[in-house]
Amino acid sequence: MRKFTTIVAATLAAALSLAACSTGGSTTTSSSSDTATTSDSNTELTIGLAVANLQADFFNQIKISVEAAAAEQGITVVTADANGDADRQVSQIQDFITQKVDAIIYIPAGASAASVPVRDAHAAGIPVVTVDRNPEGEPGDTFIATDSVAAAKALGEWLVTQTDGKGKVGIVQGQIGTTPEEARDEGFKAGIAGSDIVEVARQASLQWHQDEGFNIAQDMLQANPDITIIFGRADALALGAAQAARAAGRDDILILGFDGDPAGLEAVKDGTLAATVTQKTQGMGKLAVESAVKLINGETVPAEQLQGGEVTTVDNVDAFIAKHP
Repeated sequence: MRKFTTIVAATLAAALSLAACSTGGSTTTSSSSDTATTSDSNTELTIGLAVANLQADFFNQIKISVEAAAAEQGITVVTADANGDADRQVSQIQDFITQKVDAIIYIPAGASAASVPVRDAHAAGIPVVTVDRNPEGEPGDTFIATDSVAAAKALGEWLVTQTDGKGKVGIVQGQIGTTPEEARDEGFKAGIAGSDIVEVARQASLQWHQDEGFNIAQDMLQANPDITIIFGRADALALGAAQAARAAGRDDILILGFDGDPAGLEAVKDGTLAATVTQKTQGMGKLAVESAVKLINGETVPAEQLQGGEVTTVDNVDAFIAKHP
């Protein structure tokens, strides 16, 4: 069995400072001097970008990518940060509808009330591109995300090869009911199926935050000192779990993440994390803008546009640090 030693660095992430707006979150506007138009008019396009929580680096990278792709086409982007509050996000998207944006790119802040913004936007004739999370019962016109089932399965299979298929795993979950949490759960279970890796504990976070990962993993290790593996459903959760392992003097625990955030990739490089899955955040943001424009112009777009995720270890991490997909 290949043995990994987790070396936990000091604090790896700092919260972003968010300014309040009329709906209680942050709203920013980006634009270009060039003008993008629909196929049958000269009306400048405006896209509303509703982000779940910009404190999460994954969502921040999607924002940066969307704004860059939109600027290349002369599209104005109005960004609203829900800061993890689903009710706030409903209000923010209602503001987009009132402003008569041409399309909405929507990353739901949670499972609760996630379908309301899509329903309201459609009632106003505004197309919706959902990213990372797709509301049950009221999906976006197209859904863009990592194929988390396939990626998490690949991560589980990699784990089996590294541990000779043996170990006791604790799962630090993301938000219950969200698309990525459910998909990563399904895929990881499939990946370790047939092995002697046994799940002994799981607990859900509320916001996928690093401090939640620390607190959850700390409790798990106290209750289950025989844990040898921890899978944090996001890099932030995994980094928090790694801090908890270090605090418990457990350098033998193998820590897995998911996202391929810059901090997560650096943690793979220095051994804090054994592996993560790198998502194509730059590609997904660009695809979201391209899909929004097609929908505005009445073109057909696939209901789902799932992207590949790459199992990332010390063997291939340098390429992703140099250029994030």
